[in-house]
Amino acid sequence: MITRKRLAAGVCGLLAALAVGLLPTPAAADAPDTKSSPKVELVLDVSGSMRSRDIDGQSRMAAAKQAFNEVLDAVPEEVQLGIRTLGADYPGQDRKLGCKDTRQLYPVGPLNRTEAKAAVATLNPTGWTPIGPALLGAADDLKDGDSTRRIVLITDGEDTCAPLDPCQIARDIAAKGIHLVIDTLGLLPDAKTRNQLSCIAEATGGTYTSVQHSDQLRKRVHQLVDRAAKPVVTPVATEGAQQCSSAPKLTAGLYSDRERFAEHRWYRVDVPPGQELRASVSIAADRAVNNDYGVLLRASTPQGREIVRGSEAGDGRTDVISSGLRYPTAPADKASGDTQPARTVCLQVSNSFSAPASVKTDPGLPVELSIDLVDGPDNAADTAFFGLGHGWWLLGALALAGLLAGLLWGWISRWRVAIWRTN
Repeated sequence: MITRKRLAAGVCGLLAALAVGLLPTPAAADAPDTKSSPKVELVLDVSGSMRSRDIDGQSRMAAAKQAFNEVLDAVPEEVQLGIRTLGADYPGQDRKLGCKDTRQLYPVGPLNRTEAKAAVATLNPTGWTPIGPALLGAADDLKDGDSTRRIVLITDGEDTCAPLDPCQIARDIAAKGIHLVIDTLGLLPDAKTRNQLSCIAEATGGTYTSVQHSDQLRKRVHQLVDRAAKPVVTPVATEGAQQCSSAPKLTAGLYSDRERFAEHRWYRVDVPPGQELRASVSIAADRAVNNDYGVLLRASTPQGREIVRGSEAGDGRTDVISSGLRYPTAPADKASGDTQPARTVCLQVSNSFSAPASVKTDPGLPVELSIDLVDGPDNAADTAFFGLGHGWWLLGALALAGLLAGLLWGWISRWRVAIWRTN
């Protein structure tokens, strides 16, 4: 099930790309090798509540086992798959021990279907629901390599090991920049479970699905495992600086970072003569924030002179806010024969987010920065003045259209009044 937040995030990202006229983003610099085997770990809740017999006349545990067996038969050959459990071993009431009850049932690697099915067959509903510790364990299981990595969490209840908040753990995993996605599935979830699983998924760019029937569980897990086998463009983790002189130098690609509330971060891009820089930024509110916020993407010279900027404001209706800009450089003078160096452009990303005192501000908010370099127009100066960067041409056209519309409406109104009076 696609949540309203994820739908809003997707719409905002699309509008940002259209607003700056971006072409399809090329593969990011140093992107993961698509030949590397994708990795998936299925994390299964085996707590005592999984005994409930309310999924198509069978227990939740039986439905999960059946789904696992069918999914294991269909796992693509290139996928390395593992299985981790939570609440499978400790049946007692000692909370400290119950919250440590997570283990890797089958190691992540080339799949032996017979061995994996045999391991799943031994499971019986037993103990607690330590979702947070299980996520930490799964992240450690998948830490090596640079391939696509996903955790698929299947549970029928919320975490029972507070104050270790699994949503905060998911944010911490995302903040590491290892691009590990967590998808969550709730078996007949109540409102608290649904909210917690949605938060975990959204923190890492994953999906949340509510499951009511065994065939839904099987199909969804199968879809998520297949999705891991399909290569996608993965953002490259970077870290912006507090000033341009020490900022990381970026090339065309997709990048991710984390920015604190109300922080400024700098990046550098070298733009060759005759090329046009197209940049966009999206900042996601992955936790509760105050209404009224904004994002600024500003391009300037290394000396501090502003070239062009893009900004956008939000009022709490969406969880992602985006902005973009374009900046063309003048083409090289071929007649002179001199080789002209690339022009260094400093990109500043700023936000005006704030949060209630009860909300943790660390780690910072997730930032996604897209950089593209394309052939620029013949007359870069005209484009810089009249293009989407400064917006003067668009502003003038809108003002003229508004003036004409006002005059026309006024003339129509006077004409209607005159006719009414004569009648």
